Amino acid sequence: MSAVTEAAPKALAPRPRGGIVQSVRDSLVVAKRNLIRMTRIPEVVLFGIIQPVMFVVLFTYVFGGSIRVGNSTSADVYKNFLMAGIFAQTVTFATAGSAAGIADDMQKGLVDRFRSLPMARGAVLTGRTVADLVQTAITLFVLAIVGLIVGWRPGTAEPTNAGKILAAFGLLLLLGYAFTWIGALIGLSVRTPEAATSGGIIWLFPVTFVSNAFVDSSQMTPWLRHIADWNPFSAAVQAARTLFGDPGVSQSSAWPMQHSVWATLIYSALIVIIFRTLSVRKYRRAAG
Repeated sequence: MSAVTEAAPKALAPRPRGGIVQSVRDSLVVAKRNLIRMTRIPEVVLFGIIQPVMFVVLFTYVFGGSIRVGNSTSADVYKNFLMAGIFAQTVTFATAGSAAGIADDMQKGLVDRFRSLPMARGAVLTGRTVADLVQTAITLFVLAIVGLIVGWRPGTAEPTNAGKILAAFGLLLLLGYAFTWIGALIGLSVRTPEAATSGGIIWLFPVTFVSNAFVDSSQMTPWLRHIADWNPFSAAVQAARTLFGDPGVSQSSAWPMQHSVWATLIYSALIVIIFRTLSVRKYRRAAG
């Protein structure tokens, strides 16, 4: 009888928090929970797809032919120039969804429920960002099909191949994943999902428009061009254009423009390291 009594506490003791294996396992469980939730609210995914599609159509048919790319004002050239920028904008705008989702979980008391479970603290945020990455990848796939329909053709300026095209999408998704950690911090720092949506998207407009995404940065005033050339968003767009073989690759001497693939990797890694650290710390204080 005493042996059973002594064994019971051990059987009921929770697993120790922390550890890489447990953290990965817990993160995947939370990611699965968020993905299931997305399937039950399909309009969220649908609206996330409609917005970038509208950007493609509007920019292609409204601005195409009126914006100069290099020495050309051809609508077809601008169409191929534009897509890398639209792809990059799409993955970064997922930040607002991450911020709103985390703020919603906080408001509904989900954090308190997770507190009672023997799970890695950072897994709640990591799982959320991984689920958002999957949704972003789906959106990017649909957007690529739309781009092909409206006339985007990789390799119009420089030869490319399937490996380079996949690498370009990989870099874009990496940047998008990095930005979701900024959204995570915003979601943990506000009180309502509405505030998180506004806070998660308002700062993205100067980031995406003061860049080489929609216009050739060489046409900007010198001080603005310098900002655009060192913008992490511009580095990702430049890398994507280079790998896609699209026109409009910047000839700037700025290091991120000359080494855009490495710049995107470095920028993304730094953003993840900095904002994941801040987000997990903020989460622990909120759940403490």
